[in-house]
Amino acid sequence: MGLRSAIAARFSRAPEKGTAGGPREGKSAMGGGTLLFAGLDLAGGGGERSYEALARDGFMRNPVVHRSVRLVAENVAAVPLVLYEGGREVEAHPLIDLLREPDGNADGIGLLERVCGHLMLAGNAYIEAVTLEGRPRALHVLRPDRMRLLEGRDGWPEAYEYRVGSAVRRIAAGGEPSALLHLKMFHPLSDGTGFAPLAAAAQALDLHNTAARWNRSLIENSARPSGALIYKPGEGGNLSPDQFDRLKTELEAGYAGAARAGRPMLLEGGLDWKAMGLTPRDMDFMEARNGAARDIALAFGVPPMLLGIPGDATYANYQEANRAFLRLTVLPMLGRLTGAIGGWLAGHFGERALRLGFDLDRVEGLSAEREALWSRVGAAGFLDENEKREAVGYGRREGREA
Repeated sequence: MGLRSAIAARFSRAPEKGTAGGPREGKSAMGGGTLLFAGLDLAGGGGERSYEALARDGFMRNPVVHRSVRLVAENVAAVPLVLYEGGREVEAHPLIDLLREPDGNADGIGLLERVCGHLMLAGNAYIEAVTLEGRPRALHVLRPDRMRLLEGRDGWPEAYEYRVGSAVRRIAAGGEPSALLHLKMFHPLSDGTGFAPLAAAAQALDLHNTAARWNRSLIENSARPSGALIYKPGEGGNLSPDQFDRLKTELEAGYAGAARAGRPMLLEGGLDWKAMGLTPRDMDFMEARNGAARDIALAFGVPPMLLGIPGDATYANYQEANRAFLRLTVLPMLGRLTGAIGGWLAGHFGERALRLGFDLDRVEGLSAEREALWSRVGAAGFLDENEKREAVGYGRREGREA
């Protein structure tokens, strides 16, 4: 019995129908049997927002999220890719040509940007290979909110459903090689789907967006908190309902809004205006907004200094923050993508010895570190030429041992 069969037999019992929190059961259209439908829970828990809601409130409406996602995606896509066969660099191959021109709508940079964006906003990214005559001819990035994973009773993925409007297309999972590559971030509560960094920063996102709306409302109300209009009649009494409504209408028509800020107020007898200033507690919302921005940047692995967020002095200077961003965020993401995509495409081409990597020497932000590495390796007299080449990421040169 194989490893997968042994694990499947060990965990073969599925949740009962109608069990709270258990998947829904439905009939499979692929060879009969029963499938457990696992919905795409992008926010990591029941009752939380969907991918579309997170994308709209985050990437499309929040500048911190928008810039963080773009920083990661654009830096990952800007690093040149290199194909290796064993330890030797391959300069020309259909695999690298396919990655440079994956389809007619985008180049290789655009493909990697979309994959990174989906991973950070949804926790999942899907790439489909279109094959012709047994070879992949095009690569398409599929939207994660349109995808649904279908799991069998043993918990292993059996198929994916991709829905566009009323049209549903089913893509088989597994196979050698698989037509679909599913990339996902780690999710502690799901085996089949990933957890989005933006979902972890959802509360900070709400706080930041709410503070922005508060600022806008403040500007629309004469750029200061509203004051109090006090009625002081000479002999006591109150305003009649008609007088109160007329006064309220005149205030809104003549003095509310940023365009009317600073306009002098003309008051009748018995009326007095008392302006209200911001209390120290009211002023704390600015720091709360900056703190929410730092939490969002932290979730995406972007140093706040690179986003212009005030109050952060973690790094001594901008160059140090940029190097930390490249080392701790961009390169790990790039390593994940090149390993998964390279291994997947190598199976399609039937050449398992192929390995997709990237050229660190062309990453401008790491030039100082690379120069120091070259100097140390070049001065190491106990290494021969091929060992030095391997130490800096190059393949061995045939026929040269010393």
